[in-house]
Amino acid sequence: METIVILSLGTNLGDKEKNLKLAIEKINQNVGLVLKVSNHLVTEPWGFESNNHFLNCCCIMKTEFKPTDLIEKLKEIEFDMGRNNPKHNQYQDRIIDLDIIFYGNQLFRQENLVIPHKNFRKRDFVLKPLLELSNLIDPETFIFIDQFTK
Repeated sequence: METIVILSLGTNLGDKEKNLKLAIEKINQNVGLVLKVSNHLVTEPWGFESNNHFLNCCCIMKTEFKPTDLIEKLKEIEFDMGRNNPKHNQYQDRIIDLDIIFYGNQLFRQENLVIPHKNFRKRDFVLKPLLELSNLIDPETFIFIDQFTK
């Protein structure tokens, strides 16, 4: 069964537009069908200092992967694109970052994966693109509405 998922994508190294485009292509090829992508947003680094601004967006996709399999597929894409593993769980510059914000309307809690993403309400680089996809997000509660119409 397919589930509607919202992902957050970010990059602050290299050709940022190209990085986002390539990540979306890889998601389409390896993870599921991307249905809609928000506009790109230039943002300051969050949680660490860097001279490199980020380019962020969100996308809506549908997938048959369960949450744990989905995050593994996304990590494979990050690795294939050249993402280094963070040191001691610290934030750092990255060629691509792929986060699951919503997985349908499900709550999911494991040691290395929390859905909805635990920090999404604190991050303008997630909230602004999410609200652009407002027919799927309640703008007051930020609760994902598990339906998609073109």
